Amino acid sequence: MSLSRKLLAEGLGTALLLAVVIGSGVMAERLAGGNVAIALLANTLATVGGLYILIEVFGPISGAHFNPTVSAVMAWRGELPVTALPPYVAVQLLGAMLGAWLAHAMFDMSILQFSTKLRRGTGQWIAEAVATFGLLLVILRAPRSRVAAMVAAYIGAAYWFTASTSFANPAAVFGRMFSESFAGIAPASAPGFVLAELVGAALAAGVHHLLSTSIATAAAKSSGETHHV
Repeated sequence: MSLSRKLLAEGLGTALLLAVVIGSGVMAERLAGGNVAIALLANTLATVGGLYILIEVFGPISGAHFNPTVSAVMAWRGELPVTALPPYVAVQLLGAMLGAWLAHAMFDMSILQFSTKLRRGTGQWIAEAVATFGLLLVILRAPRSRVAAMVAAYIGAAYWFTASTSFANPAAVFGRMFSESFAGIAPASAPGFVLAELVGAALAAGVHHLLSTSIATAAAKSSGETHHV
């Protein structure tokens, strides 16, 4: 598969993901009558369904990262060429912004806007680190045939158990800066979220390595004992 096709898949997939997240947030807020819990539930269900489908559709082409932290970890593991990492991140960021604009266009909103929704504080940053840690750990350890379902299910759960509603994705943070909607985040809050996500991703890669090493060591030891007997 050529790099250009992979980049098209990553950009398009990320754009559609942000359109799902922001568009469902707008629709939910309009229909919920001020009930934030119902709005979040509707936003969650749409995101879970959309994410699952997008991973299934674009996974065979680009890996369906839609997320710079995922691409960075895959490059670190040698599953994505290091030279492909910058263009992957670039199209993810561009796609996220275009996805926000697409959502605005569908709902007759002003296309160009910036969020004023502040999301900051230690709890929010810890939540983003936890959300990203869990996401990467699921991606790294899930059976390949179940990745889409498990990632979508985890993100759906993390919408509710994390204080930040689980962005877990620097591209999503970037795209949501351009939306003064239910799903938005103020540009001033973005650096803290992105830093927390990078920390969470690094921790997940480290824990995955430790778990894999432990399993390999145990398997080798067991094999040696069996051979000895």
